[in-house]
Amino acid sequence: MNITQTCVECIINQSKRVGDTLGLDAFTKEHIVSLTTDMSKNFSFFQTPPEVATPVYETIAKTIKTDDIYKDIKAKSTKQAISLLPLLEEKLKSSNNRFLTATKIAVAGNVIDLASEFKFDLEKELDKIFETDFAIDNTKEFYEKLLNSKKVVILGDNAGEHIFDRLYIQTLKDMFEDIEFFYFTRGKPIINDVTYDEAKKAGFDEVCEVVDSGVPTPGFVYNLANKKAKELFDSADLVISKGMGNYECLTPSHKKDIVFLLKVKCSVVAASLGLNVGDIVCKH
Repeated sequence: MNITQTCVECIINQSKRVGDTLGLDAFTKEHIVSLTTDMSKNFSFFQTPPEVATPVYETIAKTIKTDDIYKDIKAKSTKQAISLLPLLEEKLKSSNNRFLTATKIAVAGNVIDLASEFKFDLEKELDKIFETDFAIDNTKEFYEKLLNSKKVVILGDNAGEHIFDRLYIQTLKDMFEDIEFFYFTRGKPIINDVTYDEAKKAGFDEVCEVVDSGVPTPGFVYNLANKKAKELFDSADLVISKGMGNYECLTPSHKKDIVFLLKVKCSVVAASLGLNVGDIVCKH
């Protein structure tokens, strides 16, 4: 899906949040917003929001002399997610429908998003996620597809959320023993998206193969992926796409069997799905 004028305004607002979140001085914050505003005048309305946002964040990173803007905050998000694992593991043990519960856990982790138009509290989200129905509920089709799959690709999204993804993959492996799973990460740090090193540090090697997709954007842009990622994406029986960035980049896609798992966190994505901000989605 291509950007709208609302996306342009959102990206400028994101640049403001970078300064506030990192506690930058007033001059630097004003400079970052000015740079972003100037860049926005040349945004292409034939590109997706993640594609348009990428050079903005690259410029911000150069301005503040770092290659990973949210490194410390990603580490804190990861630590918070790890602290919640015992609660989630207990939920899975006591669940009458482990597949549905695990899928909701995967979506609950999707609230960890520093580029979101709206903010959500992770612990509060977990409190209510298990009582919330999917606004688009293709979990039955999803389950049936997994029963007949041998190779599944999971497109990672944000750091912190990846801790929930690992639990999700482990649960799916226990339920679908014949499936080989591949977890795609970003090609380099961008916003708070999960990188190869962060996934490896979280022990993903114990449950699946971690793949550096080579994609530098906060969403899986197929044409920017490396050869291995493209081959795996194309040959997979199913792709599980986490989060809005991946949804934005894969709507549409040449790949037919994709399951989108996400929390709707912006008005543009809400409109594209015919839903409301705050809704949760499992769309095949």
